[in-house]
Amino acid sequence: MLKKIMPLYKNSILYSEKPNHISDKFYILFDESERNWLAIPKINLTERELNLLQMLYELVNIPSMALTSLSKKWYEFLLSNGSIPSQNSESHFRFIQFHIKGHGVDQEEIESAIKGFFSDEVQIIWEDIHSGIVIEESRQLSLTESELTSIADTLESDFYVKVSFYIGKLYPFSSHLRTQFQQEKAYFEFAKKNLTTTNIMTFEKIFPAFVAFNLPEHIKDKVNIELSNVFTEDPELYLTIKVFLENNLNASLTAKKLYIHRNTLQYRLDKFIEKTGVQLKDFYGAFTVFLACLLYELDNVHKK
Repeated sequence: MLKKIMPLYKNSILYSEKPNHISDKFYILFDESERNWLAIPKINLTERELNLLQMLYELVNIPSMALTSLSKKWYEFLLSNGSIPSQNSESHFRFIQFHIKGHGVDQEEIESAIKGFFSDEVQIIWEDIHSGIVIEESRQLSLTESELTSIADTLESDFYVKVSFYIGKLYPFSSHLRTQFQQEKAYFEFAKKNLTTTNIMTFEKIFPAFVAFNLPEHIKDKVNIELSNVFTEDPELYLTIKVFLENNLNASLTAKKLYIHRNTLQYRLDKFIEKTGVQLKDFYGAFTVFLACLLYELDNVHKK
């Protein structure tokens, strides 16, 4: 059937075997019954035609860059349900996902730049022109969260693109790696959609917001009534409390970050306590108010 569709789209290419890599200027459709792949130039397809074709065929991602033998095995394992690559069974791995926001992304140049910061032995695979994965073995781990922040800043200044990273956990080598990676991928997708205040993400940073986002509506309503509505009435209070919590209840550091006098900070903290009746002197108060901050952010800040 794809063979009959091909003449409708100029410069389309039909493959009887899955191509190893192909330009990112093509959509790839897979016909499972006939086991062939059709590459159609993106400029030749309207959104409506693409949606229609996706109802008939599977739209697949194929790397736009040539992969090494090992990278190809990781790609097939993590993204195409392939068999697990051959590795030392006692090894541990972590996945650093990255997403590049911007036009005119040059994959080769950006990959070369990213590789310059990591060990030569890491594997880099691309899901599409904007997203990729750095695969590190435990003995290759070298970069801290702050160093990745510097890398993101460097890439932004050199290539005029915004880069965000999700630093995965370290996992033992096993067939569970795919599932663990897919879960981290879901967290990263959630963060890209709902959290925009940081470009370096970890499980610890994302999971509280993920939990808050998925709370039942009646629980969210209770939090809003008890606390979050105060932020709706006074958004400046929200920012003050959020920065205060993020700085471990340190008043001096918070005042410095907000460029305000300590007395002004204390006035705002007293105002919040007076309105809510919740103290911010220990873990329990901080945790409760932090939950309210997350819900307020998800409902207001990131939707603007």
